[in-house]
Amino acid sequence: MTGTIERLKYALDSAEAVVIGAGAGLSTAAGFTYDGERFQKYFGDFAGKYHFGNMYAGGFYPYDTWREYWAYWSRYIYVNRYMDPPKPVYQKLYEMVKDRDYFVLTTNVDHCFQKADFAKERLYYTQGDYGLFQCSGPCHDRTYDNEETVRAMVEAQGFRVAADGSLYLPEGVTAAMTVPHELVPRCPKCGEHLCMNLRADDTFVQDEGWYLAARRYEMFLEEHRDKKVLFLELGVGYNTPGIIKYPFWKMTMENPEAVYACINYGEAYVPEEIAKRSICINADIGEALKQL
Repeated sequence: MTGTIERLKYALDSAEAVVIGAGAGLSTAAGFTYDGERFQKYFGDFAGKYHFGNMYAGGFYPYDTWREYWAYWSRYIYVNRYMDPPKPVYQKLYEMVKDRDYFVLTTNVDHCFQKADFAKERLYYTQGDYGLFQCSGPCHDRTYDNEETVRAMVEAQGFRVAADGSLYLPEGVTAAMTVPHELVPRCPKCGEHLCMNLRADDTFVQDEGWYLAARRYEMFLEEHRDKKVLFLELGVGYNTPGIIKYPFWKMTMENPEAVYACINYGEAYVPEEIAKRSICINADIGEALKQL
């Protein structure tokens, strides 16, 4: 990997601008895994009762009541949005680009970029944010910060928040698997249930902040259209390749000064048309950034 890292170092140092495209693999490299020990620690009771094996599966389970639904989802939101990832991968990435002209396009919804001090005005979250509620209708296009409500729900289940922001159960306490009826969130305008602001179907709310971020991203691309741009793709798979991967390939092809780089364990690939101006690193993102 050493020679490829050296090429990426040179491309980074030569670039007039860096466009980062980040997918789920980046947060996985930072330790935000959705199965295994982390899943069992916070959702072992749900897994034992309903026999699903990861957080994603639990998120789609048809719970009988809203009280149980929000017991699950409040934990899910808290551990993936309000807790810090175990590994400093995002911080390493920030140190690498903080003094450069950069912009971030991401499908991640876990807020890790802002927690690592990336400037909010240089971020475009296309798929929503675990930290926001919206009307499930939706009856209007506003979103609502949910930290206070989510914390109240997890604490109502018996969890406590440690000094570092992590969740724990006090000794001898068994977590409840429901929340009080009065904590079930409802739309302040129409009274319908609130839901997460996540792009799952055509009810996804693109609020004012979403449109402002989209415009800033468009302006950044336009400003650097013919310049030396490094399109740095990190952990992007093929669930939604039309958001980051395919546009990055297309923009690299159209700009002879651009370089495309991809760091993705097991999925580092580039089309032949831009292969000579591309750098593919099939490795753990955290390890690659450490070397970089």
